[in-house]
Amino acid sequence: MTEAQWQRQVLELAQLGRWRVAHFRPAQTAKGWRTPVGADGAGFPDLVLTRPPELIFAELKAEKGRTTPAQEAWLEDLQVVADMVAVVEVVAHHVRVFVWRPSDFDEVRRILLERRS
Repeated sequence: MTEAQWQRQVLELAQLGRWRVAHFRPAQTAKGWRTPVGADGAGFPDLVLTRPPELIFAELKAEKGRTTPAQEAWLEDLQVVADMVAVVEVVAHHVRVFVWRPSDFDEVRRILLERRS
């Protein structure tokens, strides 16, 4: 399964679960495909999903895909924030950070379709 096919599956699950999703698509330039980002945006996760009170940052990879150093830096920083929020909330994890692969389909489906109060 390609990363694009995987992304379509995740987006379909998110829609079924009534998540609001942001994804920033790359555009063709004279230098090839580029995602227009500024400041420290290189490596930002593929998807940002919210269904209040929850917030998810997800980097999507094909089964054997690897994260880049810039992606790893974003994921690590976001995970630090998510861990801090979890400590404050004690019970609920409302900010979560993932790298999702096609083999994670069952977990993704569970997370995106679960109902929380």
